[in-house]
Amino acid sequence: MASNPSIGVVGVGRMGANIARRLKDVGYPIAAVHDIQPDLARSIAAEFGAQASPTLAGVTSASDVVITVVTDDAAMRRIYAQSGDSLLQGANGKLFINCATISPDVHVEVERLVEAADGRSLEACMASSIPQARDGSLYLMIGGRKDAFEKARPMLERMSKSLRYVGASGEAAKVKALVNMVMNINTAGLAEGLGLGDALGLDLDMLREIFAQTGANSRVLETDGADMQNREHDCYFSAAHAAKDSGIALELARSAGLDLPLAAATKGQFDAMIGQGLGELDKSGVAELTFKSRHAPTLARA
Repeated sequence: MASNPSIGVVGVGRMGANIARRLKDVGYPIAAVHDIQPDLARSIAAEFGAQASPTLAGVTSASDVVITVVTDDAAMRRIYAQSGDSLLQGANGKLFINCATISPDVHVEVERLVEAADGRSLEACMASSIPQARDGSLYLMIGGRKDAFEKARPMLERMSKSLRYVGASGEAAKVKALVNMVMNINTAGLAEGLGLGDALGLDLDMLREIFAQTGANSRVLETDGADMQNREHDCYFSAAHAAKDSGIALELARSAGLDLPLAAATKGQFDAMIGQGLGELDKSGVAELTFKSRHAPTLARA
């Protein structure tokens, strides 16, 4: 890959826009952006002096490397459609790096379609959040062909603090699904622990300090504990995404013939948030379901 290839970004929400900002900071020209919200695309494009492409094909045409950060399997299939406007148009010689948490089989499907169009694709699964996207300290798990990974490595290293090549297409997505499944279980468990502590009249500052020094400790306690206590649910990773990702893991479990009751119960909690109109709160908002004194349907949106 030539030095400083031009970059296109499809999906310029919180994560996509901050990945683009990081790459721009370290010398990668942002050539084109596209989003299902055209006003957002125009705003981000103006920030970078890039093209706000009204079409997916236009992003491919303008860019050497296209980074996609979309919401789910359906969105991924839409941007890689085999007919109509699609990133596959003019994909010859282009590299596509797909960062969304989606089903492993869809990553495999996308790789097949891109290679049929004489391009290359990678999955770059992110186990980090918005601040890490902005400062280039993402934890990235990569799946796809090793030669494509080696070509993309210099750019991926500027996006991440830890870069792990997992294996063939779909393998990194399996690992990411399990990472998020366990994280979501930890989040729901912490919300129940703090909710019960609150109902028992315990000092929650004291309780969190003791959790941190015992077997109750977790990374989620560090990132979400105070937010749960203080009802501060500014969105870094939404409850809707937590439900989706736990669902991906449960589908993998079903295909493997395993019953995962904790993962199923956790998905049920995040589904309940969505049902109460709280799906766009941060996952820490699951505490609104577990504190006896709180009434989730009337919670002010963060």
